[in-house]
Amino acid sequence: MFAVIETGGKQYRVSEGKKLRVEKLDAEEGKVFVFDKVLLVSDDMGTKIGTPVVGGAKVEAKVLKQGRADKVIVFRYHAKTRYRKKKGHRQPFTEVEIVKIGG
Repeated sequence: MFAVIETGGKQYRVSEGKKLRVEKLDAEEGKVFVFDKVLLVSDDMGTKIGTPVVGGAKVEAKVLKQGRADKVIVFRYHAKTRYRKKKGHRQPFTEVEIVKIGG
């Protein structure tokens, strides 16, 4: 059984027991977070495709940790004009483990 969920402007194919990093969610570590934007649910009985979401479908996930990704360097440079700008960025994320897919 698997499902396709949307969160943070991205789509993820998930199944029970899978761990993944998504854009930062407003949830505490150790709590259960429910994804209600489920675009597709597939199991032994068949496949349900939403228009745009599957009605009544939910995916429950346990929040494992909140964190920030490795630093990415943003460097801007113009040749021959003494223009140099260096900036770092660390994207926040939430790591979740899929507990249950209900559809």
